[in-house]
Amino acid sequence: MLDYALLDALVAVVQHGSFGRAAQALNVTPSAVSQRVKLLEERVGSVLVTRGQPCVATASGALLCRHTERVQLLESELGGQLPSVQSLHAPLAGDWPTMRVAVNDDSVGTWFIDAVAAFCNTRQMLLDIVIDDQDHTAQRIRDGSVQGAVTTQAEPVQGCRSTRLGRMRYRAVCSPDFHARYFADGLKRDALRRAPCVEFNPKDELQQRFIRRITRAEIAPPRHWIPHVEGFLRACANGMGWGMCPEKMVAPYLAQGTLVELSVGRPFDVELYWQSWRLSIGWLDDFSKTLRKHAAEHLD
Repeated sequence: MLDYALLDALVAVVQHGSFGRAAQALNVTPSAVSQRVKLLEERVGSVLVTRGQPCVATASGALLCRHTERVQLLESELGGQLPSVQSLHAPLAGDWPTMRVAVNDDSVGTWFIDAVAAFCNTRQMLLDIVIDDQDHTAQRIRDGSVQGAVTTQAEPVQGCRSTRLGRMRYRAVCSPDFHARYFADGLKRDALRRAPCVEFNPKDELQQRFIRRITRAEIAPPRHWIPHVEGFLRACANGMGWGMCPEKMVAPYLAQGTLVELSVGRPFDVELYWQSWRLSIGWLDDFSKTLRKHAAEHLD
């Protein structure tokens, strides 16, 4: 039989990224957490955590984390219906349940929080958002580190449901001065090769996809790396480079003339999907329904 005190220690280490922070969350010593994880590894017969900064679950550890988190959610739901039932998971007793989801920063900065805020407030659910590129968030649910993900992957991850949320529209924008400096003669290959662009991180392929659509060629412009949605936008507005920004975010800037489009009337659309565990859990099912409903109000 699985020892859930040991499993809770494993989950805490993976969630918090270190044994020290896991110990604080569990209200025990780091030595106790280390001993519990080591004992669990001995019982399972494999390494469950790759020690580092941060600590990361191995494939076996991810499977156990996913199982434990499902049990935690089920017990939290049961506790709401039968308060007299005591949870096996001491860390969750009396606490709000936590929903950990992987979401791209553009969605968090535009529509995602608005879509789920009322649900979290009324259902007393805590939100733990893991930021990643929309083309890579599906990997987070595949490795068991999250319970749901906003992703561009339509094909369901094994053991998950996939539902289309809508289309997120992007515009290639820059400041008027930047446009005059680099694109006065039009959106040509040489101009795109010379003009700096702004990218979120090495996973961000939107700018390259836009360039390929315009030029049908592989071009490597100078790049600024700015992994923050507001900072990304400010870099474009201040003439540091051009970049692909969510339409809803840049609409006021375009109306004021603070930003201009590189290619007027040619938006770039990204289809978004919601993937979550197929296992029927009341909290997760209701969260998914709410997200799908309100995403329709924010996405095209």
